[in-house]
Amino acid sequence: MKSMIQMIAVLSLLCGLAGFSLSYLKMSTATQIESQVLTFVQGPAILSVFKGSDNSPIEDRKAFTLKDGRKVNVFPAMKGGKLYGVAIEAFGKGYGGDIGVAVGFNIHQDTLAGIGMTTMKETAGIGTRLSEPDFLNQFPDKKLPVKLKADGGEIDAISGATVSSVGAMLAVSNAVAIYQEIKPLLLETWK
Repeated sequence: MKSMIQMIAVLSLLCGLAGFSLSYLKMSTATQIESQVLTFVQGPAILSVFKGSDNSPIEDRKAFTLKDGRKVNVFPAMKGGKLYGVAIEAFGKGYGGDIGVAVGFNIHQDTLAGIGMTTMKETAGIGTRLSEPDFLNQFPDKKLPVKLKADGGEIDAISGATVSSVGAMLAVSNAVAIYQEIKPLLLETWK
């Protein structure tokens, strides 16, 4: 009985040390992970939406808290020192998991500047066509809200990838909702 108690104590100590080590490792690498995501995942999508900005939307980003308590990063695009657009990343459920979309907004016209895919695990050659120009080029200058043609909108779904197309549109709709909620704060923050 005594050896069983010793074994339980040793295993508990080892599990506690392993848990502490993993949590410390996660905390100490959080800023490097965020930097890598911004550089290699979100950055290219956001920069493809705002090619002509004078600033670095990645470096000038600000976090905003939504009414439901969630935090969202907003990436501003400036020309001549004035805000002309913002990008917000949002997610929708696709065939292979969540689809991340960076959605750019022309802030003074309330239209889309464009979209860029940040993350997806869709079927190669079918759902991954979301990141091709045929799909992406449908979004610039569209009035809000944006919908698929099947739902009475102007955006063509990808043939054979309906679930992926719906997931991308859900991400865009989620970004539109966030944008509409925080637009007054955006105009106040970047005057």
